Amino acid sequence: MPDTVKIATRESYGNALVELGKVNEKVYVLDADLAGATKTGIFKKAFPDRHIDCGIAECNMMGIAAGLSTTGLIPFCSSFAMFASGRAFEQVRNSIGYPHLNVKIGATHAGVTVGEDGASHQCIEDLAVMRTIPGMVVICPSDDIEVKAAVKAAAEYVGPVYMRFGRSAVPVINDTPDYKFEIGRGILLKEGKDVTIIATGVCVCEALKAAETLKQEGIDAEVINIHTIKPLDKDLVLQSAKKTGRVVTVEEHSVIGGLGSAVADVLAESNAAVLKKIGVPDVFGESGTAGQLLHKFKLDAEGITEGVKDFVK
Repeated sequence: MPDTVKIATRESYGNALVELGKVNEKVYVLDADLAGATKTGIFKKAFPDRHIDCGIAECNMMGIAAGLSTTGLIPFCSSFAMFASGRAFEQVRNSIGYPHLNVKIGATHAGVTVGEDGASHQCIEDLAVMRTIPGMVVICPSDDIEVKAAVKAAAEYVGPVYMRFGRSAVPVINDTPDYKFEIGRGILLKEGKDVTIIATGVCVCEALKAAETLKQEGIDAEVINIHTIKPLDKDLVLQSAKKTGRVVTVEEHSVIGGLGSAVADVLAESNAAVLKKIGVPDVFGESGTAGQLLHKFKLDAEGITEGVKDFVK
């Protein structure tokens, strides 16, 4: 598939917040001294009275958001994924998750595509951590269109939502007339009969490219976009798994606890298919360009193709 328009999902997040702010005065945006990087500065410029810079104090930001939500407002907390899910975990769990408050967390700069910032900032554990919080919705959009739809859906949903965004520009792949986003519902992008590739986030585009290459080599791959890690679309996963008998998950995240583990839980209960997980192994990230790191961890189209071929054979 040819690459067309590219835009970073963090940029899409900032733009989506502005559009949301125009139609919903209850939307407030909080940031932890990173508005330029998380792109919430776009919202700040449009609605300065509804943007709160909490300084380098993510834990405090979550507490402020919790308080705002109890007044009927809809706060969106923004920071790097490493800080939103890591540094502020206790506050997210106890102040937002436990009372099931209506707070939305926009976590940018997730995964290895943070690139040269290195292992300290390459959060590959956030999906796993957020999945464990009871009642927390976890979303990882694949492109600009999906981000805008996810932000709108998150605002309409009553309860805590964690959304994961990236630093690097990615192709727009969901610009189709029939595209529809629904929390908890995956999207079948390509039908196939030999193997199912279930991807999330930046890896969805790479999975589609891999499917094209695999087709040329006689392997008919089904491709599913799972934008909502929790709640997972179990019906779609099982339906495809029973058809192909082989499932490969692909994520820019640790192979421990993320999309692959969520799918494994479903398959373990049904014995519908065998599973291979493609993601970052049990290691930390390292410095390099986004492209170099996706290639190193076999998360690009070439790596996915290789992994699926070995699995099918």
